Amino acid sequence: MAFGWIDEQAETRRRAGLVRTLRPRPADSPLLDLAGNDYLGLARHPEVVEGAAGAVRAWGGGATGSRLVTGTTELHTELERELADFCGFEAALVFSSGYAANLAAVTALGPHGSLIVSDAGNHASLIDGCRLARGATQVVGHADPEAVAKALGTHQGPAIAVSDTVFSVDGDAAPLAALAEACRAHGAGLVVDDAHGLGVLGEGGRGAPFAAGLAGSGDVVATATLSKSLGSQGGVVLGPARVVAHLVNAARTFIFDTGLAPAAVGAALAALRLLRREPARAERARAVAAELHARLTAAGLDAVRPDAAVVSVRAPSPERAVRWAADCRSAGLAVGCFRPPSVPDGISRLRLTARADLSGAEIERAVRVIREARP
Repeated sequence: MAFGWIDEQAETRRRAGLVRTLRPRPADSPLLDLAGNDYLGLARHPEVVEGAAGAVRAWGGGATGSRLVTGTTELHTELERELADFCGFEAALVFSSGYAANLAAVTALGPHGSLIVSDAGNHASLIDGCRLARGATQVVGHADPEAVAKALGTHQGPAIAVSDTVFSVDGDAAPLAALAEACRAHGAGLVVDDAHGLGVLGEGGRGAPFAAGLAGSGDVVATATLSKSLGSQGGVVLGPARVVAHLVNAARTFIFDTGLAPAAVGAALAALRLLRREPARAERARAVAAELHARLTAAGLDAVRPDAAVVSVRAPSPERAVRWAADCRSAGLAVGCFRPPSVPDGISRLRLTARADLSGAEIERAVRVIREARP
């Protein structure tokens, strides 16, 4: 029977407690949200909403084509110019998603004959970029610059090291300065995904590469998503102008994909300008994450110290993690639930995202619910 194997896999997932389901949320959800990635609380900010609405009124509902045909509007180039300036890079290129941006950067900068050294804890989009690239990939231990240097030392020819700046599972930060040093010692480039750093780390939220003094370097490329701190949708690659020009001509997820919808571009641009005016939002997001961690550990929970805005709480098993998250939801709190294969070490977790707009009372409530619902 066609697709008969799907039933077998579904049963395997069910026995392992790894079934995933969609849960549509209403526009006026009563839940306290610590599951989404709206780190700065901008997704519903009036200026961001009006930025999206104004773009739709001016440009329509869709980009109408790929970026190289009709999908590049003046609004796209305006966002790219302001993102590059804000993050400290020479140039920027906007994509329809952060996933597409990562696929573009890794595949276009990892050609045949090259070596790609990838951190074992990298996001799935970077992993898929490595799989699709024509270069050879070597996976090294998590946040281990010495392992990166050793791997690069075995290769003659073009090479890049690829890493998240802030890892999405535990919220720990990569040692960017040491990674850059390892790459430079071997003439390699460094490609980093700053999805969880932009808007949270660096001066006024300018990102982890900026904080590490790497922004604008000729051998560093950063990617990011517009769907987290900027409360919109889409992705961006930031780097030297010649790298961005190469992506325009070589990145398949840029050449063959419809351009980012004007509404998302307008929302991201409005959020970026708001962040420029209110840089304290970045510091507040970090402070909320630190307070969540302190309160959770004081309650006897196994929480990982956050380097940005992600707070991870270990769970005993996949099944108990699912039950824990469900019980939190029943008590009015939405939290993330990470299970294999989303977690590289096989340890299931509740994943909390700190938001700059959370009040002290909301933080206290969240910790109380998590504590009382724990298995």
